[in-house]
Amino acid sequence: MARISKSPGRTRELNYFSYDEHTHLVDLPGYGYAKVNVEMRDAWAKLLERYLRERQSLRGVFLIMDIRHPLGKFDQLMLEYCQSCDLPVHVLLNKADKLSKNAGIKVMAEVRRELAGVDASLQLFSALKGLGLDEARQKLADWLYLE
Repeated sequence: MARISKSPGRTRELNYFSYDEHTHLVDLPGYGYAKVNVEMRDAWAKLLERYLRERQSLRGVFLIMDIRHPLGKFDQLMLEYCQSCDLPVHVLLNKADKLSKNAGIKVMAEVRRELAGVDASLQLFSALKGLGLDEARQKLADWLYLE
């Protein structure tokens, strides 16, 4: 279990979570909604770029976007970093419970069009309601047990 904040943008460093003795999940700082100064944003950008480029054992990146504000500057930057590093991305359109089912499907179709040509998969997700949890777990298992 990870402790989370109600305020977005609270992750300030790399947080490692042990899955087993050889496998870790890493929570990276995201600054889409963080209220930090330009210097901190620049430092995070350098940290993320270095981590994504140099971490040889990295299997993929889960990119969590608010379905009501998808593909912001940070999201685009992460997609570019991952593409330049040949890393697959799995996009979680989080807070899907905030939209109707039809509106969520419409946003997902729009994001899918924007991701054309990018090695990315996409799904609706709601941490609050548990929507998409099995699909996300399956994607994680696919990456973790990739031979």
